[in-house]
Amino acid sequence: MQALPLAGLTGALFSTPAMRETFSARACVQRMLDFEAALARAQARTGVIPSACAAPIAAACDAAHIDTEQLAQAAALAGNLAIPLVRQLTAVVAATDPEAARFVHWGATSQDAIDTGLVLQMRDALDLIDTDLASLSSALAALASRHRDTVMAGRTWMQHALPVSFGLKAAGWLDGVQRHRERLAALRPRLLVLQFGGAAGTLASLGGKGLAVAQALADELGLGLPAMPWHGQRDSLAEAAAVLGMLTGSLGKMARDIALLTQTEVGEAAEPAAEGKGGSSTMPHKQNPVGCAAVLAAAARVPALVSTMLSAMVQEHERALGGWQAEWDSLPDIVLLAAGALRQATTMAEGLTVNPQRMRANLDTTGGLIMAEAVALALGARLGRLQAHELVEAACRRAVQSGRPLREVLREDSAVAAQLSPQQIDSLLEPTGYLGQSGAFIDRVLAAQPPRTLRE
Repeated sequence: MQALPLAGLTGALFSTPAMRETFSARACVQRMLDFEAALARAQARTGVIPSACAAPIAAACDAAHIDTEQLAQAAALAGNLAIPLVRQLTAVVAATDPEAARFVHWGATSQDAIDTGLVLQMRDALDLIDTDLASLSSALAALASRHRDTVMAGRTWMQHALPVSFGLKAAGWLDGVQRHRERLAALRPRLLVLQFGGAAGTLASLGGKGLAVAQALADELGLGLPAMPWHGQRDSLAEAAAVLGMLTGSLGKMARDIALLTQTEVGEAAEPAAEGKGGSSTMPHKQNPVGCAAVLAAAARVPALVSTMLSAMVQEHERALGGWQAEWDSLPDIVLLAAGALRQATTMAEGLTVNPQRMRANLDTTGGLIMAEAVALALGARLGRLQAHELVEAACRRAVQSGRPLREVLREDSAVAAQLSPQQIDSLLEPTGYLGQSGAFIDRVLAAQPPRTLRE
């Protein structure tokens, strides 16, 4: 049996097929070759290399021509992938056009090919993430709209606090997702730029045509042209890592909420079921929240990788010793994990089972205690906040000690009864009447979403 890395066995749980292909060995090599092909065309256009040499070089820039196993072995000695890749590419070109082979990688440096190849991969990755974020936004908008008035217990410190609606909880998830969509859109112009500076970032090898080649190369690749090469300035890559890290954290928050709602004792929600999903090897009754587990695992792993990217920003002079190399696996891993968490979260949101009856039953578990604040505020308007608080607090203690509903205890309290009628007490203890601005908040979040995300 062929040996596989562990990621080859677990990758389907923690990422997506499209993103795994985007950061596959073949794609990595192809994106660097795309840089080399575009470089040849740009230099031919600007008269740096003979125009007849561009086509043979570009034709050879196909990953199918590259021995990736040999490339990996050679990179271990060379210190990066570009050096042995350019050697193989030159040999391929030389086999058909020895003259063109003289101009492969002309005036460029290894980091130009590697960084620009990574930027091209990141462009592909962001397109995939944008698509899935739109799907997640659509699913969350539908949940928020559908459950705008589905009352449930709001919980602080893991305890009942006040009534909320499930729509408000979904709107909170959605609001965070929308901010991440804005962040990803904002970072694109800073991230999706050419890296081209030659050996020390001066393009001295191209004489007076360095900037003309750089502009032509950026145009060929559809990338922006930065003010200067960024070999030692890694803030844009770190920004991408940080934004994806925050996205993964927000998805983790959503997954944590859902996982808590799916607990047997709570039973207010359930992940979508599927054949073979969430079972136990020994307990036939189990339906484990595997989607939540995958998202939470990603949320646990990504912060350390983001930390690596931030640490790697401290680089030496014009070319890093160790920091640049630390990025090579860290950023792709962040993207892979973020994409996997996003896909899992989208699947959960699209098929989430919500149980309003169980939500209401759990809300009523404490016999009205969750509505104590509403009663205290009503009394406070007549007696003052402190006295009202003490009255209701004492009533709550008696209700807990006797195991009776708060309604009964309040009706029997002469100080309370002197201020509130039984009908007023009943009204104050109805959770649906104490949702505050929940509906307005939901409407505001939904109104801020792009129209295509608002579907039922």
